[in-house]
Amino acid sequence: MKQRKLNQWLWKWHFIAGLVSLPFVVLLAITGGVYLFKDYYEAPKQEHIKRVEPKGVAVPYSKQWQVAKSKLHKPPFTMVVPTRKNQATVFSSGMFSHKTSVYVNPYTAQVTGVISPKDSNMHTVRKLHGELLLGKFGTKIVELVASWMFVLIITGIYVFWPNKKEGLKGFVSIRFNQGKRILYRDLHAVLGFWISILLLATLAGGMPWTDVFGANFKWLQKVTQTGFPKTWSARGLTSKIDGQAVSLDEMVALAKSMNLKGDVSVAIPSSPKGVYSIYNTTFDLGAQKRFHFDQYSGEQLIKHNWDDVGVLMRGRMWFMAFHQGQFGLWNWFLMLFVALLLAFVAIAALISYLKRKKAGVWGVPKVPKPFKMGYGVMLLIAVLGIVFPLFGVSAIVIAGVEFLFNKQNV
Repeated sequence: MKQRKLNQWLWKWHFIAGLVSLPFVVLLAITGGVYLFKDYYEAPKQEHIKRVEPKGVAVPYSKQWQVAKSKLHKPPFTMVVPTRKNQATVFSSGMFSHKTSVYVNPYTAQVTGVISPKDSNMHTVRKLHGELLLGKFGTKIVELVASWMFVLIITGIYVFWPNKKEGLKGFVSIRFNQGKRILYRDLHAVLGFWISILLLATLAGGMPWTDVFGANFKWLQKVTQTGFPKTWSARGLTSKIDGQAVSLDEMVALAKSMNLKGDVSVAIPSSPKGVYSIYNTTFDLGAQKRFHFDQYSGEQLIKHNWDDVGVLMRGRMWFMAFHQGQFGLWNWFLMLFVALLLAFVAIAALISYLKRKKAGVWGVPKVPKPFKMGYGVMLLIAVLGIVFPLFGVSAIVIAGVEFLFNKQNV
């Protein structure tokens, strides 16, 4: 049984938080849905750079690397091992949005093009999705909205939960014949309830990119040692300088012989004491492996499997990949479905509100004055405030403003 006064109080804050965050939620849903088409949008534009015509014998990778170095401000530190004869060899430096990739024709040793994420229209879509094109300030707004979305989902489930009289029918009942306000209210409530778990999983996949929550999560991984092993990216590993270094071509041949799943890359030493690394990138996360080698002797220094990665990092990487729809077509279509349905559910709530709103008033639901929060509700708010600090700060500010407002009206 739902407690009536608590239900009214939760409904009030679900209403206020939903109304304030609604434009941001719709924007995030639309931009997230558009960004899912990134690969389909960019592929035809980049085909002339990535694809070559096989002619003759390919030149050594070490020579291709020298060509690529001349086109970059920093020496390329990774090379993706080609798997097809008509594939240009790609050398990259930098990471994430600062990554720059140079493509070299392996038969002519000429650069076919340079690709950087920042040069794509999809980069603008991603920036709009992640920071509203407002830099660090925008990321804080997105994080605040995302934090409140957890609260909206939790309060929405409680407010929506059918009573005994409605029974199981209340979970699927949409009233089509009682006017548009009721129709859109039911569409918002019923559809919102049924995608709530998917929304929570999607939000969980986006939170590691945020500033405050993301930084705290990384700190937790560090103190609990549940992140990547220290040597996952060869940190702390060195080569013993002794004679001639192993050639890039030898390392590529070794990488090919490993038959690793997904895209295989060779990390090239950036200093005389640096090491070679061979690793694969695949969204079958359990198949990811990393090998580090002395650049002079070719001796394997250490090998890592996915099992070596801490539990928090494994969970983080899974949810982030899920958020981006990278586990195959089923995941891609599921994320597109979530994005479209989230936008629809938010707009349905707005339409229902506008249909019932009277001119000149906001129509905020009222709560009985004698209502007092129970310890369980206060504990839940405290836990959410700790997990999502920006929500916690905003909740304190709201409570303070409401206290002053009530004091003035006594």
